[in-house]
Amino acid sequence: MHTLNLGILAHVDAGKTSLTERLLHTAGVIDAVGSVDDGSTQTDTLALERQRGITIKSAVVSFAVDGVTVNLIDTPGHPDFIAEVERVLGVLDGAVLVVSAVEGVQAQTRILMRALRRLRIPTLVFVNKTDRAGARYEGVLADLARRLSPAVVAMGTAEGLGTREARTRPFTAGDPAFVTALTDLLTTHDDELLAAYVEGGAGVPYGRLRERLARQTRQALVHPVYFGSAVTGAGVAELTGGIAEFLPVTDQDTAGPASGTVFKVERGPAGEKIAYARMFSGTVRTRERVRLRGDGEQEVREGKISAITVFDHGTDVRGTVLPAGRIGRLRGLHAVRIGDRIGDRAGEPATEPALAHFAPPTLETVVTPCRRQDRGALHIALGHLAEQDPLIGVRRDDVRQEVSLSLYGEVQKEVIQATLADEYGIEVGFRETTTICLERPAGTGAAVEFIDTDPNPFLATVGLRVEPAAFGSGVEFRREVELGSMPYALMRAVEDTVVETLGQGIHGWQVTDCTVTMTHSGYWPRQSHSHAVFDKSMSSTAGDFRHLTPLVLMDALRGAGTTVYEPMHRFRAEIPADSLGPLVPVLARLRAVPGPPETRDGVCVVEGVVPAARVHELQQLLPGMTRGEGVLESAFEDYRPVDGPAPHRSRTDRDPLNRKEYLLRTLRRVDGGR
Repeated sequence: MHTLNLGILAHVDAGKTSLTERLLHTAGVIDAVGSVDDGSTQTDTLALERQRGITIKSAVVSFAVDGVTVNLIDTPGHPDFIAEVERVLGVLDGAVLVVSAVEGVQAQTRILMRALRRLRIPTLVFVNKTDRAGARYEGVLADLARRLSPAVVAMGTAEGLGTREARTRPFTAGDPAFVTALTDLLTTHDDELLAAYVEGGAGVPYGRLRERLARQTRQALVHPVYFGSAVTGAGVAELTGGIAEFLPVTDQDTAGPASGTVFKVERGPAGEKIAYARMFSGTVRTRERVRLRGDGEQEVREGKISAITVFDHGTDVRGTVLPAGRIGRLRGLHAVRIGDRIGDRAGEPATEPALAHFAPPTLETVVTPCRRQDRGALHIALGHLAEQDPLIGVRRDDVRQEVSLSLYGEVQKEVIQATLADEYGIEVGFRETTTICLERPAGTGAAVEFIDTDPNPFLATVGLRVEPAAFGSGVEFRREVELGSMPYALMRAVEDTVVETLGQGIHGWQVTDCTVTMTHSGYWPRQSHSHAVFDKSMSSTAGDFRHLTPLVLMDALRGAGTTVYEPMHRFRAEIPADSLGPLVPVLARLRAVPGPPETRDGVCVVEGVVPAARVHELQQLLPGMTRGEGVLESAFEDYRPVDGPAPHRSRTDRDPLNRKEYLLRTLRRVDGGR
């Protein structure tokens, strides 16, 4: 069984979903091409998707090409829903990156291509919308080579650009310029081919060039480029042929150990979980118990598959097995989560998680129910949404009775609001969106509290040292005390509480890139009075360590000091040359750091970095300063130290900055205090 799991990726409005429709029509799966504007496409099934004309959730359809079953995954193009793309990348065999022939390479196009190249996913490029006014050929090819990858090669030329009669003509062995360009590109990565070219007076045979093009495309070294229009169908047949010829098909071991990945979770009509999984090896069957484990998790969960549907010929078909190489939907796995591994890792590609290649959410907002009686239902509903999109990062403040969400943008906020109203009947409002910062230790700090010593009210000894670590390293917990110095459950309570407490540092932001070392430990063993039951006033419990650890850790953090880092975006502005003067002071006011401008043919290009919190304001101001001619692209760059006073984030009752208040609240929860 030969399968190809293919992703369609693009910047929003490049025509990705329309191309999916045309591919299904070309393969004979559907009789008529659906319209995004009319809400009649196969993959945009959510009511919100049909209303807005954008893809919000990834969707899977299937068709056959030359005996190969292609599972096509249509992904969102809007940057607010990049998390959907992240989860899909790890299950792809190949991809088609869609670029508009009018707008060319855009901000999201570059982000997607960088991820595809890092993960070495074989990728074809389809330049869409050749029928639209303003469509370009040479200009787009130059953009692709300059801003995406120099290893691109056009597989044909476009004629009649900007008209409904726009057509493509595939290059052949009879096009000497194409053969020369192809030879130059392929010999860059192939010494054997280069030697054959140098030694052979008549050049390399075209058949051999074509075979090497397929090999290097499957190795993600080169990227064939096709031109056409998803609306008229021009060039789609050639793209379909390129998918079959140049992208790798899988023929994996269906009898080996079961191994797969869950890349999407949704809920059915009855609220049941439905897991979308791609199998890399082996086979899973209905009524079979499978093991589930997330990345970095020690705990193994289990579930029993109650039903399987496999994608085939444009729809999902009820089946009893899901074999290696295929994508299907699994029901009955109540404990399943996005990113879970099914079974073992055998057969899975040895790549780092795709999540590492996209920026985390940098915005946050507080969501409040319009009716007070909906608070409990809102928390449950947000929990369900977090299962489908873990990066929305639900954060609950029990003191203020507020719930905060992490976001990528305002469109995502509007979609969450509409989803809560339509699917859960909960009307909500949002507060002003704010930027999420990070804290990193500025130095080394240590603190210790000893058992039975004032002012420590808990039966525990905890000593911790906080040290800065390399950027991007996260949090590492170490021990200088022997593991056997006290029960493992108490040790684990300290470690888990350290990770939880670092969710809010001195300024209220998550603390990262640090090493926390446990330097002291001590406890009172389980004991009781003579002939009496267990007396916890004389014995240490995990609760003592969970309550004391935040106090010690925050004292150590104060000693170390922390620096607040804010998210920065790299921007690229194309403006009329005479608009540069008015733009410079605006960039300075927004705390942007521009690079040297480049001017050509009356157009000035300015690149630089700007705080993420000021990007929206820059987008609003640019049209007015440039007579509507300015174009702005921006994408997350990195985190940099805040210039000026460090901003504070609202704190929850887990934050022990006020020691007295924290102790009073904690001791009230402990039976009568001590």
